Amino acid sequence: MSRASIRDGGWALPHNRWDLIADEQPAALPSVSVVIAHYAQPIELARTLLALERQNYPRDLVEIVVADDGSPEPPTVAGNVRVVSQPDRGFRVAAARNRGVEVTGNDVLVFLDADTSPEPDYLRHIVRLPALTWDAVTVGRRRHADLASVEATAPIAEAGRAHELDEPAWLREEYTRTHDLLDADHRSYRFLIGAVVACTRRFFDEVGGFDESFTRYGGEDWEWAYRAWLRGAVLAHVPEATAWHDGPDRAVREPGALGAKNAEVLALSGLIPVEGSRPRALAAAKADIVVTGPRAGGTDGQEFVSRDSVLAQLPSAELVRPGWSAEARFDRVRIRVDLERPVRVAPGGLDAAMEAVESGAYARVALRRADGAVLLRLVSTRAEVRQSRWGGEPLLPDLDLVAPGVIALDAEVDLEGYLGGWA
Repeated sequence: MSRASIRDGGWALPHNRWDLIADEQPAALPSVSVVIAHYAQPIELARTLLALERQNYPRDLVEIVVADDGSPEPPTVAGNVRVVSQPDRGFRVAAARNRGVEVTGNDVLVFLDADTSPEPDYLRHIVRLPALTWDAVTVGRRRHADLASVEATAPIAEAGRAHELDEPAWLREEYTRTHDLLDADHRSYRFLIGAVVACTRRFFDEVGGFDESFTRYGGEDWEWAYRAWLRGAVLAHVPEATAWHDGPDRAVREPGALGAKNAEVLALSGLIPVEGSRPRALAAAKADIVVTGPRAGGTDGQEFVSRDSVLAQLPSAELVRPGWSAEARFDRVRIRVDLERPVRVAPGGLDAAMEAVESGAYARVALRRADGAVLLRLVSTRAEVRQSRWGGEPLLPDLDLVAPGVIALDAEVDLEGYLGGWA
């Protein structure tokens, strides 16, 4: 399928194809809950709250919650803004955001930081996709400006442009490369910034809140974004939804930033088990690819060669037994390899199938022998979740490949020869 269709809950899209509804507008504007993470930034918060009051969005559809991370002085806000505070136990923005979400009651969640002030059309742009398809996650454009000498009452769009600082080049380049995340993949969680993210409350609850084990700056947004991707999020960068961060990017403003970044990377290495995040050789705390079967059984030797030869081609994969999915270690599996019958996989025998399933173009890839019998399948768990969610006509096709590098084991194997390398 390469088209969008209206189903229960909105537009059902194949893979990440938000471009198929690029010209659509919601029949009615959704109600919005803005959750602002804050710690001891009274001037910045005042600017952001004023920017929200100036939104080109019906005020009766917007609730604002300041999620305060234990500021020494409680934030001062207008009577139509709610403050939710927690004790000061160090940096706990993940927990603060979760507490903020808990008291909201509207359809779409919009996350901001106190020092990140939105332009007047921000809400209209950032909520459009979530209002159309409830599993969309949108990220706005965070620009940077030196607003230290600017009155909080100054219009943010003009003030930002007059005092603009450089944006992170790497992020701008990635949005260009991925066509504003249209070409997102399992590594695109890196391009979601928690200070400018939006999603429906329904989807946030399905994914689960921010991981409160993050008690240092950074990482909690990426970890959440990765879980959202696995749960079938449609990711989109919305550059028209611009918000101005007061000050430069953190990477260029603080000494010791590399050490802080390393702490973030270490935390994420245990929670995002994909290549580029997980350890290169050390055991990962979470499984990325799992292998099941062979479903048809076989001799002990056949089953050994089946599993061993598959794992030889997928060194990071893990063999699992019945009941595996209930274990926390397997809560972010990306690809499942289902062995339908005993096989032996030659070097490179899974390369084409892995490339196909990782492309996002197919839900399942079946490797067959010449007579059509299925030997094994590679399954995208993300595609499974999306199909289960939306139902009806398949959102993505399956792919059948004839696999010369995968051989059915119909007879007993020479296990000594297999291990010794001569058979």
